[in-house]
Amino acid sequence: MLALRSGWTRALATRVRALQVCSSFATGPRQQDGTLYEFRTYCLKPSKMNEFLENFKKNVHLRTAHSELVGYWRVEFGGRMNKVFHIWKYDNFAHRAAVRKALAKDKEWQEQFLIPNLAHIDKQESEITYLVPWCKIERPAKEGVYELATFQMKPGGPALWGDAFKRAINAHVDLGYTKLVGVFHTEYGLLNRVHILWWNETADSRAAGRHQSHEDPRVVAAVRESVNYLESQQNMLLIPTSFSPLK
Repeated sequence: MLALRSGWTRALATRVRALQVCSSFATGPRQQDGTLYEFRTYCLKPSKMNEFLENFKKNVHLRTAHSELVGYWRVEFGGRMNKVFHIWKYDNFAHRAAVRKALAKDKEWQEQFLIPNLAHIDKQESEITYLVPWCKIERPAKEGVYELATFQMKPGGPALWGDAFKRAINAHVDLGYTKLVGVFHTEYGLLNRVHILWWNETADSRAAGRHQSHEDPRVVAAVRESVNYLESQQNMLLIPTSFSPLK
């Protein structure tokens, strides 16, 4: 009987350890709805950049008739040149699939924009993201420039690094030099990646604010905590196009 109890104890302990391991790799809470955001990046041929954007401007209404465009930018600094970045909103994966199917059958969209402009694109990338549960998209009150800061975090998801990451973001927000537009967590693409979309009035006001933040003890403390979970980071300065909803 003692041996049997000992066996049960070992089995229970093994199961508890397994649950602890699974728990440590949980992704943490998500939004209750299925709303997703597709990040699209197009690398364009240098001689065709302006032509591509002008053609999209003329035909953007054909594309937005199918789904919501959140923002459309050209990349000014950070990475490859002659690149555009845009965000599309969908209710869920079924909605996106229905939109793609409808676009394939939309002759006006195909003939006026897609087919004539495919030759201008060198490379396309797509990433599916969710807003983090504690964030919603905020629209700036006036025009400015945007920064997309991308953080590659250690495996484990928001359950591991979410609280520390949130504190670091809020420390910057509290200084008031920048406006938080949205925080996105990758679902399809490179996993454990977080994108932060910031708005600034100008590139110079952003630079001044960053210098200020480097000397603020609250920001320094929050960032030092967050970097314990960080593997790499990069950013891009984005200029909104004339037809971008986010200006």
